[in-house]
Amino acid sequence: MQSASHVREKIRMGLWTSHTSGLADEHVQGNVVILPQALAGDFLRYCQRNPKPCPLLTVSEPGERKLPELGADIDICTDVPRYRVWRNGELVDEPSDITAIWRDDLVSFVIGCSFSFEQALMDAGLSLRHVDQGRNVAMFRTHIATQPAGPFCGPLVVSMRPMKAADAIRAVQVTSRFPNVHGAPVHIGDPSLIGIADLSKPDYGDAVDVLSDELPVFWACGVTPQAAIQQARPAFCITHAPGSMLIADLLNQQLASF
Repeated sequence: MQSASHVREKIRMGLWTSHTSGLADEHVQGNVVILPQALAGDFLRYCQRNPKPCPLLTVSEPGERKLPELGADIDICTDVPRYRVWRNGELVDEPSDITAIWRDDLVSFVIGCSFSFEQALMDAGLSLRHVDQGRNVAMFRTHIATQPAGPFCGPLVVSMRPMKAADAIRAVQVTSRFPNVHGAPVHIGDPSLIGIADLSKPDYGDAVDVLSDELPVFWACGVTPQAAIQQARPAFCITHAPGSMLIADLLNQQLASF
């Protein structure tokens, strides 16, 4: 399933409800946060103050389900494989379609995802273990605080990919070209320095082995807003399930800054 429109069609039909790592690999993927209009201004400021984990790709008008900047036929209610519904900061449901709970005051935010730079890493000859093994990427909450805005605050969440030292250096060079999808890593090496106790127990996604000749490489992650939502405890909110992204018609290469 390499065409973005074909993948979205399968998702819309309920035929794909898993993570999207490795799907339509030349196309931009995005994290999704959907909030009532009353909270949208605060969340916009949160993204602006935390551009590494929350690089904005687009923001909808209130009540608008279409996102023409990302794809002519995209419907935010049906085109994410798995959503998360939050009430008062608690996860209450993980549906594959949110049409029944859509409201006219909802504003959709789409945030850049590290899945978008993975193709550039692989094109550079770097192997990604979670892709090779058909797994979701491993994601961890850190003890690094994000900059608050209104009720939104919380820890930075990172995604981790194990690499040999030379490959890690190359990964810094490659991903620096993609600031709209998190850019360069935020940490390389000892996970305890950023508050991660055990790499075999990710907070989100799937664990992968880190071999003795490898370093864990950490990128800011678009799941960070979900940690902020748990802190803000909005009465109602919808996000994507970690790893289950919105796939756009935009090509990853279109986001390269140089």
